[in-house]
Amino acid sequence: MTAKDEIDGRVARLLEAYGSGDDGSSPTEAAWRRLLERHPGRPVTLINYFKLRQDALYPPNATLGGTGREAFDRYAAVSIPSMQSAGGAFLFVGPVEGGFMGAQAEWDIAAIGRYPSTDALLSLFDIAAYRDCFIHRTAACERQQVTMCDG
Repeated sequence: MTAKDEIDGRVARLLEAYGSGDDGSSPTEAAWRRLLERHPGRPVTLINYFKLRQDALYPPNATLGGTGREAFDRYAAVSIPSMQSAGGAFLFVGPVEGGFMGAQAEWDIAAIGRYPSTDALLSLFDIAAYRDCFIHRTAACERQQVTMCDG
C-alpha cells in the first residue's frame, strides 16, 4: 500500500466518522489531507473560535436538548480529557470580549490547543469517546472557525 493509499483510506474513515465539513461543523476533505500530509512529528496548534446557538440543534432522532452552552459543556466534559490523553494541552480557553484589530466577527469562546505532534492531534480523532461526543459540538455551534498553525 502506498502512502497516498494510506492517506486516502484515513481521509475516508475520518469523513465517515465526522462528516464532510461542508457545513463548517467539521474538517473538510482538503483540511484532513492537509493535516495528514504534515510531518508526523511537527507540533501543531489549533486556534478555535466558537459562536454558540441559543438552543442546541441535535439531529431529529437525538433525545438531548438544551441550550447551545449546555451542549458545548457536554462536548467539553469529554473532549478536554480526550485531548489530554492524546498529549494535547490548552494554552487558553475563555470568553471572547470582541475584536481588537482587523475583520470583526462575534464569537462567544476562544480556545487555543497545542499538540506535541501531528500524530498526537490525529490520535484525538481516533478516540471513540471523542468521536461520540462530537455530536454535542455540532449541536452547540452556530458557527466556528479553527485555524491550524505550525508549532
